[in-house]
Amino acid sequence: MTDTTVPTPELRPDCPNFSSGPTAKFPGWSLDKINTIAMGRSHRSATGKGRLKYAIDLSRELLGIPDDYLIGIVPASDTGAVELAMWNMLGARPVTVAAWESFGNVWIQDAVKQLKPAGLTVLEADYGEIPDLTGIDKGDDIVFTWNGTTSGAKIANTDWIADDREGVTINDATSAVFAQPMDWSKLDATTFSWQKVMGSEAGHGMLILSPRAVERIESYTPSWPLPKIFRVKKGDKLNRAIFEGATINTPSMLAAEDYIASLEWAKSIGGLPELHARADRNAKIVHDWIESTPWMRNMVGNPDQWTNTGVCMVFQGDWYDGLSDDAKAAVPKKIAGMLDEMGIGYDFNGYRDAPPSLRIWCGSTVEAEDVRRLLPWIEWAFAQVKAELS
Repeated sequence: MTDTTVPTPELRPDCPNFSSGPTAKFPGWSLDKINTIAMGRSHRSATGKGRLKYAIDLSRELLGIPDDYLIGIVPASDTGAVELAMWNMLGARPVTVAAWESFGNVWIQDAVKQLKPAGLTVLEADYGEIPDLTGIDKGDDIVFTWNGTTSGAKIANTDWIADDREGVTINDATSAVFAQPMDWSKLDATTFSWQKVMGSEAGHGMLILSPRAVERIESYTPSWPLPKIFRVKKGDKLNRAIFEGATINTPSMLAAEDYIASLEWAKSIGGLPELHARADRNAKIVHDWIESTPWMRNMVGNPDQWTNTGVCMVFQGDWYDGLSDDAKAAVPKKIAGMLDEMGIGYDFNGYRDAPPSLRIWCGSTVEAEDVRRLLPWIEWAFAQVKAELS
């Protein structure tokens, strides 16, 4: 059965990539924008280390990272960077790990099942909600995810982190950095990956350490053994070469150059303010559409916690609520699959462990017009799916 009451849209997105990671390449990206000077060279050569240091320096410039913070390129994407911080820093003090979606829950599992530090507190919330963070003791180390990649819930502010905190904060910022302001004064270990907001190639993580984080690493030795890819000390001191272009293991210089190209693009369009503005504009288009669409609602109830990157939405209404659980799960899959086959929009089905949903990436490399053009197609596809399942 086909619904013919909803007309087929005329305009298609020029770029149909709406995945929440790896995300869309920046507008105008092409392979000929990749600098090949370090290809086929050792990453330990002056050329290789120089390009890696350039990526670090551009990151600092664009993000406004304080001069006394260290920035390093580490293995295994954001996951490797978060776990490196956790395995090196936790265990010295009581720990609170807060999570409200799938990836944050991974850090809980690391703490509960692997590290098992004394004095562990776990704060959890369902998809679309954020736990009460205001009661965290200022003496605790804190592990949290700034922006819930799989739920679309972000922290509204950092007021809940004490200015005179005694513990350190470990912040997974991978789907927030470059799109949302970072309060560096409250952040001790901040991590992200290249393939999120900047749309670069995956496999490498960024680790940003405050002086307090450096002091923790140098003054504390955890009780558990550290795998090689987590070792950042030489003797009792931090190996600062890692933060000057050296790496723990061999990086992909092709991926590094792709990240550099995205940073240079960001700088050319106005830097961080314009990156924030682009994500805000894109997200507003989707948020406004959700609010005007009776069969859809934002997965996040509190507007102050709405993300401007991976906007997550769930279905509602009498028709949808009357479906079986299997049929409910089929709705977003069918919509995303239909538009994928047509080349209209790729990879915008909700995360596999999240409630049945759609998730549209609105980050800085996405063009607003492409977002506008996608939404009528979702309305059209929903009508077809509803007709099929009715």
